[in-house]
Amino acid sequence: MTESNCRLAILGGAPAFKETLHVGRPNLGDRQRLFTRFNEMLDRRWLSNNGPLVQEFEGRIADYVGVKHAICVCNATIGLEIAARAADLAGEVIVPAYTFVATAHALQWQQITPVFADLDPRTHNLDPALIERHITPRTTAILGTHVWGRPCAIDALTEIARRRGLKLMFDAAHAFGCSHGGRMIGGFGLAEVFSFHATKFLNSFEGGAITTDDDALARRIRLMTNFGFAGFDQVIHVGTNGKMTEACAAMGLTCLESVDELIATNRRNHFAYHAGLAGLPGVSLVAYDGSERNNYQYVVVEIDPATARLGRDELVAVLHAENVLARKYFWPGVHRMEPYRSLFPHSHLLLPATERCAAGVIVLPTGTAMDEERVGTLCGVVRNAFAHAGEVRQRLGLIPA
Repeated sequence: MTESNCRLAILGGAPAFKETLHVGRPNLGDRQRLFTRFNEMLDRRWLSNNGPLVQEFEGRIADYVGVKHAICVCNATIGLEIAARAADLAGEVIVPAYTFVATAHALQWQQITPVFADLDPRTHNLDPALIERHITPRTTAILGTHVWGRPCAIDALTEIARRRGLKLMFDAAHAFGCSHGGRMIGGFGLAEVFSFHATKFLNSFEGGAITTDDDALARRIRLMTNFGFAGFDQVIHVGTNGKMTEACAAMGLTCLESVDELIATNRRNHFAYHAGLAGLPGVSLVAYDGSERNNYQYVVVEIDPATARLGRDELVAVLHAENVLARKYFWPGVHRMEPYRSLFPHSHLLLPATERCAAGVIVLPTGTAMDEERVGTLCGVVRNAFAHAGEVRQRLGLIPA
């Protein structure tokens, strides 16, 4: 799409895409292999309760990540709750505000207070230089999120946790298939929690996994995931129902078999976006460290309001009109959502980098539902919008007609 051959939908033209492009459109893997697994599962009549597919999926995850234990769960939020309870987190836990709300909810649900710390604007992850100002006598842990799959400052956080006697865990929902220092994410801190939600590049319909090298912690997590059962009629621990079903494990295994292909598709799309958006003032694509393994799961664009011809929200409006459901992650920041907005009404004053990041980020579609032609057309829409910024802003009612 160029300025000369296509008029923006928001200015009266036809949408660039007939079908709607979504962020997080599911990857499916080999359908026939999935159906074979379903048929075998139905023949066994073993649909849940630690079936053979779940056991296989756990083993494959542990091998891929390079840890001793992987415990599959029904979703990553439950995984965070169980991991936090198994690790005896209490009081206050330091977390980012720039994350999905489940990171904080998993703590708040258990009457643990999430204390929001600011991010490093270069990485969008917790800034270790700002952590210690939030530590109080009630602090028991740090829970970092590997945002976009780019690792937290793991070494710095590990040193702070060691020196201050805190536990360290990671929300690794974005980070399956990523590495830090050549070592796969999943084995850092006491435990890490992956998401295999349908929107993740490797999905199990709905699900997640807790990974750890701590034998005692893994045993508690397994007990807590299945109501505390250690055998028939033998409940020895408090627990809940966090189990993954066989159907979800079948999907997870099928996607895992295609993981290299899925990552290659994401990588191709990422660099196509990089080429298509290059040179636009005020527009930058979040980069991945080429010396590490990355899943390229997110195409993240930052809009600088000082130099871009359109603001972030204006560009989102343009893309939505073109049937591109771009997303404003993680707008407006967990600290501005309930109940945290009411509990900590002044927290934004301590989170200036989080505020700026949340106001400037757009996430664009990728995955197997996208190809280089679609990426090129989408980038053409963005360029066209910037070329007609005055008209766009006028149509949006931001400047007088």
